Amino acid sequence: MWLALVLPRMPPTEEIVCTDDDCFLDLFENHYTYDVPDDFDVTGLSCPVCGGTDCLEPVDLE
Repeated sequence: MWLALVLPRMPPTEEIVCTDDDCFLDLFENHYTYDVPDDFDVTGLSCPVCGGTDCLEPVDLE
């Protein structure tokens, strides 16, 4: 008899670019926890280098 092991899905990761011309960071990867809300997006983040909030854009990997 086989037992099915149900694991929670892995927390999402997201690649994000900073588009501020004065910022030297071009790309970073954000790792979320298991309890990240489904409606969370980059508007709730700030750039870890320049602190900007309106300069972040998610990278579409598809």
